Amino acid sequence: MKKDYIRWLFVFPAVITVIALFVYPICSSIFYSFTNKNLIRLTYDFVGVKNYQDILADANFWNSFWNSLKWTVLSLLGQLLVGFTAALALNRVKHLKGMYKTLLIIPWAFPSIVIAFSWKWILNGVYGVLPNILVEWGMCETPPQFLTEKTMAFLMLVFINIWFGAPMIMVNVLSALQTVPQDQYEAAEIDGARRWQSFLYITLPHIKIVMGLLVVLRTVWIFNNFDFIYLITGGGPAGATETVPVYAYNMGWGTKLLGKSSAVTVILFLFLMTVCIMYFKVIAYWEKEERK
Repeated sequence: MKKDYIRWLFVFPAVITVIALFVYPICSSIFYSFTNKNLIRLTYDFVGVKNYQDILADANFWNSFWNSLKWTVLSLLGQLLVGFTAALALNRVKHLKGMYKTLLIIPWAFPSIVIAFSWKWILNGVYGVLPNILVEWGMCETPPQFLTEKTMAFLMLVFINIWFGAPMIMVNVLSALQTVPQDQYEAAEIDGARRWQSFLYITLPHIKIVMGLLVVLRTVWIFNNFDFIYLITGGGPAGATETVPVYAYNMGWGTKLLGKSSAVTVILFLFLMTVCIMYFKVIAYWEKEERK
């Protein structure tokens, strides 16, 4: 009993931290989502599922949800493609691999706020470095409005997110590639296998679990991403880059409707939970196949 007491004594601070930073915010969001809680009013009443009905009937919510899907899919595919390609290239490098790895991981090492304001300055249509360079080189007559034209603003955000997140994919895939037994490649070469066959039947089976976990993590992080979008475009122009997290923030801190904002976060949580369950079922199937 004394040992159990001491064990729980050491675990207790971590439990309190988890409850304060994880359990309480989730429970409070679920609770407030069934009320008309307002940030400028102390009292509130229970309204049942009215907040959910209002949110699901709001065209702006569905616009932000569609933007979030496009933002997540395009960013994830880009990060996987760039990160995976860079990892394959680095895995074949024999000299100065550490230097190349350090240079390629630089975007991931900087704080989000620094990256956001740096790119906002670079892409600004009035004093931005890139638009004015394009004009000076004769590639454009007027400075391109990267952040004020709807399609261009969205694509620029996706590009920045790919540039930022690809190094994380690269590092993890590179670590997985270095665990692949080299003797399998040698045996495949002796048997006359081509490079694409070695990649398909040796490399991919060894790293697919790692890739699956990376897809899960990046899907959640990208879908929940707030700082890049809010700091660079604020969800504009005209809602073209407004995603669900930005929509929830504007609902909670713009209109002060905390109840409806909490309902948005609960819907987001349920959606991502469903997606993660689907991902984990696929990963569990892969693990089961490996044990056979």
